[in-house]
Amino acid sequence: MLGNEALARGLLAGGCDSLYAYPGTPSSEILPSFLSQGENLGLSVYGHWSVNEKIALESAFTAAISGLYSAVAMKQVGLNVAADAFLSSAYLGVTGAMVVISADDPGPNSSQTEQDSRMFAMLAKVPVFDPATPQEAELFAGRALELSAELGLPVLLRPTATLCHARQNITLRKIPDTKSRPPQFNRQPERWAATPKHRLRLHQELNQKLLTLAEDIRFNFTAAPGGGAAGSWAPYGIVASGCAWALIADLLEELPESFSRQFTLYKVDLPYPLSRLAGKTLLERHERLLVIEESMPVIEFQLGHRERISGRLNGLIADAGALTPELVRTALHRFCGRPKNAEGKTELAEVAPGKRPSLCPGCPHRSSFYALKKALPQGIYAGDIGCYTLGINLKALDTCLCMGASISQAGAFFRNFARHQQETPPITAIIGDSTFFHSGIPALVNARWEDNRFVLLLLDNSTTAMTGNQPTPAAGLRADGSRGPALPLESLLTGCGLTHISVVDPYDRETMIAELKRAEQYTRSPEGGIAAVIARRGCLMIKDERRRLPGLKVIIDDRLCNGCGYCINAFECPALVRNEQDLEKRVTIDQVICVGCGQCLSVCPQEAIKTAAS
Repeated sequence: MLGNEALARGLLAGGCDSLYAYPGTPSSEILPSFLSQGENLGLSVYGHWSVNEKIALESAFTAAISGLYSAVAMKQVGLNVAADAFLSSAYLGVTGAMVVISADDPGPNSSQTEQDSRMFAMLAKVPVFDPATPQEAELFAGRALELSAELGLPVLLRPTATLCHARQNITLRKIPDTKSRPPQFNRQPERWAATPKHRLRLHQELNQKLLTLAEDIRFNFTAAPGGGAAGSWAPYGIVASGCAWALIADLLEELPESFSRQFTLYKVDLPYPLSRLAGKTLLERHERLLVIEESMPVIEFQLGHRERISGRLNGLIADAGALTPELVRTALHRFCGRPKNAEGKTELAEVAPGKRPSLCPGCPHRSSFYALKKALPQGIYAGDIGCYTLGINLKALDTCLCMGASISQAGAFFRNFARHQQETPPITAIIGDSTFFHSGIPALVNARWEDNRFVLLLLDNSTTAMTGNQPTPAAGLRADGSRGPALPLESLLTGCGLTHISVVDPYDRETMIAELKRAEQYTRSPEGGIAAVIARRGCLMIKDERRRLPGLKVIIDDRLCNGCGYCINAFECPALVRNEQDLEKRVTIDQVICVGCGQCLSVCPQEAIKTAAS
């Protein structure tokens, strides 16, 4: 099973009957797998792609205070969005069970921050499990539900990208033969609608639960086989959790026994809350401790006695970036004060440079960006989170803060320029359809209320493309494939007070350029305001959209191409490739990946890009 599939199976085996989520790599496969496995097992389960993570957590929490076993899944930056509900839910607690799955992205590989959800668990005072393998993911999902029900608290389950996308043969637990629980909500306004006075008491109760949990022997450190009995411990102890533990466990098996036997490896399943006696006990056994964890020093913070503990806090392990075998091997040798090999070298191996990501061949966003640059060349382009963040490669994106910020920033750009000078530059907020549903709507309401003026370029590719083509509310499809009411973007824009709304196919470039210019003119007119241009064409990852392509055979006329590279720099389609063997570095078409959309035909200043028929 994929790690995310194992998480879904573990939830089902633990009795979870409802899962809410917002798609985000590396967590996106959990909900579809939960629904498909539930259906195959004949279970009556419910799953929903919520509009954002805050709403997903609020929904799962409501199920859990109705006596049900629920879960919510998101990536680590999604927990930021859900923070308000998450912190409050710890005080209020649950009557059923609730597991919050927050999938971290050390590196980061596909996120705007490299953060550690275990640290968020400490802030919220919520217990957190840290599975090391897909098999443990399946087991810990069930354990998290059990602990949540036992304590009456939400429990965080924190896989990382490595675990989510790893595969392992799984020994499956039996699905309990129990009927689904009927919801039962017991009215307790002093708890479920607690005022600040009651919150103080709830906080004190929460603290007591955590103290009790920290002394629970079920969650003590476990030493790896061969660690030795009391009185015969190795000189050094290594403390690790999650995928960091799996990495160091494999590494110790590979290293020479004369070196690896200096260490006793300890595994931490529940990094928070950590036993207050843990550091004292381990330091009685070992001269020094090395803590290996991703990405923040959560265990290290709790252990104390820092003069004898090494890790991220004393700089032995870098304070950013994903752990690699080479990095950990180097840390082990430095920890012992010995050279890494016979030559005494401790340098990390050089990593080959990667190729920067780019929009797919035929992506409608590329055409939208190209038209935007042509229409408003001196503008400010406020960007957002999604595939279209790659507009930065096309020099058509100037900012990218977080989901929904494009609209807030565009409004603030206008307001500040308008306050200090008469003429403002053209300002465009660029946001995708899914991101608009997620957090763009409140930002647009605020911008309209503030009477800001800018062009809103809404890139509507009819899906949540970056995370695996999950449906948006505009599609009228639910997570299980059933039909629901569609919510047209035009209606939402109208409801936010916009009157200038146009819909354009970005493949129709001349019309797209004209509509963007017209929209910008409207923002400057006396009766104007925010002007929306919806660039609507489906993502080519959707099968039906590929059938709409014209299927052109595009070629380069070598007689006209002078190797200027304008097509690559300004349009950046992966199918446009510079021929490095050619003396003039002329461009060729990679026919293997070219989709025949024809959008590059008008790009070349020499008119060297043609169809085979011409």
